[in-house]
Amino acid sequence: MSIRSIVLLLILLALAAIGFGAAFQQHRIGAAKAETEQVRQQLRTITGERDAARQERDAARGTVITVTEYVDRVQTVYVAGKTITKEIPVYVTAQADAACTIPAGFVRIHDAAAANLAPEPAAGNPDAPAAGIALSAVAETVADNYTTCHAIRAQVIGLQDYVRSLPQASP
Repeated sequence: MSIRSIVLLLILLALAAIGFGAAFQQHRIGAAKAETEQVRQQLRTITGERDAARQERDAARGTVITVTEYVDRVQTVYVAGKTITKEIPVYVTAQADAACTIPAGFVRIHDAAAANLAPEPAAGNPDAPAAGIALSAVAETVADNYTTCHAIRAQVIGLQDYVRSLPQASP
């Protein structure tokens, strides 16, 4: 073998080594880029989860305030209702109970209105006295109904306030 052949062989080996080295480095760079993109995607996912958790936390803080205000409103309504119910004997005395007979027609129409249903056809005389119903019992029922109505109103207002406090979604 001549020196030229040996030099040529060494140059070819060197070029092959450089080619294999370059290919190996290219593979490592591609793998590093893929791994970098995967880490970036994980970072985006984690950042999104963090932001969602922050929004949920902030919404929960607002909810606690809203729920506290709502509970206070409803409790105030029920306290006022109990106070009114306690005062019924003062304003509707035993003499008023004895002097006023509640007609069966009134009871029928009141019960239908409370149930939000059309009244049943009259089975008898609508002016006949309803058995065992005193004026004070009617006053207590009406006071309880209004208390319930006001409590539901406070609930709806609380829910409306809560919904208004939520961050608006972008279209």
